[in-house]
Amino acid sequence: MSRAVRMVLPVVFGILLLAAWEILVHVYAVPEYVLPGPSAVAGALWSDGPELLGALAVTLEVTIAALVLAALTGAAIAFLLAQSPTAERTFFPYAVFLQVTPIVTIAPFVIIWVNNIFIVLLILAWVAAVFPIISNTLLGLKSVDTNLRDLFLLYGASRWQVMTRLLAPSTLPYFLGGLRISGGLALIGTVVAEMVAGTSGTSSGLASRLLEASYRLELARALACFALLSATGFVLYLLLDALSRYLLRHWHESARTAES
Repeated sequence: MSRAVRMVLPVVFGILLLAAWEILVHVYAVPEYVLPGPSAVAGALWSDGPELLGALAVTLEVTIAALVLAALTGAAIAFLLAQSPTAERTFFPYAVFLQVTPIVTIAPFVIIWVNNIFIVLLILAWVAAVFPIISNTLLGLKSVDTNLRDLFLLYGASRWQVMTRLLAPSTLPYFLGGLRISGGLALIGTVVAEMVAGTSGTSSGLASRLLEASYRLELARALACFALLSATGFVLYLLLDALSRYLLRHWHESARTAES
């Protein structure tokens, strides 16, 4: 199957799905406050576009900041845990604890303890995004060939040389895999945090606009917000996937397989 066909097939399926949705809404005369058709959602996007894009920018600001913070701290934590089995056994369960604890149960405490709403959203989004990077990076560090490590030590390589010339390159594919997962989780964490924190006003994010529209039964506007969030998550994944393939394209088999 050619690359052009692979790209066209999802588009065609999406168009058919939207057409079926529009037809069924009109045939069964479904009220717009119950389920608006794609045309109504598109109309809401057109009329409220500037306002919704401004709110999306607020959400993206938190999402990107949380993703960058998760990437830096997650990689650093993984490198520290990899230095000692005792450290891993002691501290890794707390990383798992962060992953399995629902954000909505942490949010009330963070809101009480932190006055800055941006920091509140950043913390909650970071909690959602950091674990895949810790887990994947740690797995990559533990998967480095011990024979290569011994060879580096045999030739008198310093700890810094072992880290930068062996551990970091060998772990990079695992780190980038975790980063692709964390990109979506950072957006999800930001959306959930905005909903729980109850942000409002002109500086509120898109999730707050979605809740506001749903409370008013403006489902076309709410679905427009949902469509923007979904499209943003998809684009974010594509960008991170492109970054991964760019960094690995000349030497790692996963990037070569993706391009074939």
